[in-house]
This record gives sequence, C-alpha cells and structure tokens, in this order.
Amino acid sequence: MKLGIIGAMDVEVALLKEKMQVKQTVIRAGMEFSEGTIGKTDVVVVKSGVGKVNAGCCVQILADCFAVTHILNTGVAGSLNNNIHIGDIVVSTDAVYHDVDATVFGYRKGEVPQMGIFSFPADKELRTMAVKAVREAAPDISVFEGRIASGDQFIADKNVKAQIIADCGGFCTEMEGAAIAQASYINGIPFVIIRAISDQADESVKIAYEEFETKAAKDCAAAVLYFVEHI
Repeated sequence: MKLGIIGAMDVEVALLKEKMQVKQTVIRAGMEFSEGTIGKTDVVVVKSGVGKVNAGCCVQILADCFAVTHILNTGVAGSLNNNIHIGDIVVSTDAVYHDVDATVFGYRKGEVPQMGIFSFPADKELRTMAVKAVREAAPDISVFEGRIASGDQFIADKNVKAQIIADCGGFCTEMEGAAIAQASYINGIPFVIIRAISDQADESVKIAYEEFETKAAKDCAAAVLYFVEHI
C-alpha cells in the first residue's frame, strides 16, 4: 500500500506530518507533497487547498507522480443529519455533488453527465478500517457511515441545507470529498473520506465553525493516524 492522504487545510494535515518520516518534499501545482512513512506504511501527505478543482488536481498528481494505491481524505464538514452532532465523525459510504445540475437533460440532481454513475462509492475495506480506527483511537466520539455531499459552497443556511438533503441526501457536507471521490474513481484508486463535524451547516455556522474547527480537524487526524499505524 502507498496511501495518499489529502486535507484541505494545514490544521488537517499538520499532526500527520509531525508523525511521519519524510523522505522528500515535492511541489506540484502549488501543493506541497510530503512523501515518506508513518509507521511501516508508505504515505504521501498533502494539503490540497479548498474546493473541488484543487481536490481533483491533487488526486491526479498523487496518481501520476506518486503512484499511490489508495487515497484517504481527512478534514471537517457540516452535519446534514440531526443525529450527527458537532464532534462526531462521518466515514463515507459514497460521495456526490450537491451543486451539479443537468436535470434539463434528464440527469438526477447531483449526477455528472455521461459518467454513468450518480455517486462515487468508497472502498468497503477502507471504510471498515476507518470505522475501526475511529472507535479505537477516539472511543468517546460517535462514528457514522454515510454519504458525503460536496460543492463549492460553504453551507450556512438552513434552507440551502434542506435543499441538499432533498436533492441527494447525505450525512455531511463539505467542499472537496466528491471531487476526490470522482478523481479516484476514474483512476481506479480505492478511497475513503473521514470527516469530523465542525458545525450544523446552518445559520449557527460562523460561531460553531470558529470554535470547533481546530478540535474537529485534530480529532479526525488522530483517527487517520491510528488508521495508518494499524493497517
């Protein structure tokens, strides 16, 4: 296994980089790729930057320049499910875009035209390992498996949130997961997304996000670190 680990922000990858033995650092498309090992596992850790284009480009570089065999995305997200609270963690079953709309041509809301698939499924084995890692590394944190809904929007409105839920469902929403999932899918690379909940994706988001973003990101990174060390 050579695992590509993607976070959108520094706080999401800092802990991982502290724990790894870095063999080389490579800059591509303005992104810093740290290649080395965590425990006995070969890894490439990178901050992609925010948004779908950054995320998709990042996966392609991991595939073309580093020949990763698996991809894991870590970070924070807003909850779309009333049972999932700030501090909980969601492991992806699949990922879908909430801001893609080609319904005029008969596609389902969120479906990328001509892909032949609505959502991009996460790897079952990686999912199982990720859930176990969260439970072992952070037994006090609730972990859920469900759909990730992604788009180039920071969701902070209960009506927008409700529309996303109506259109494509989902347990949480963020800005990179579906792009990472699609790029992994078209490259034939197994992936999983692990997201800690930092807010409720509604009008409370500004206060909640600023208060909980760092802790949520660190909790998620701790679970990812356990995942890598115990593969």
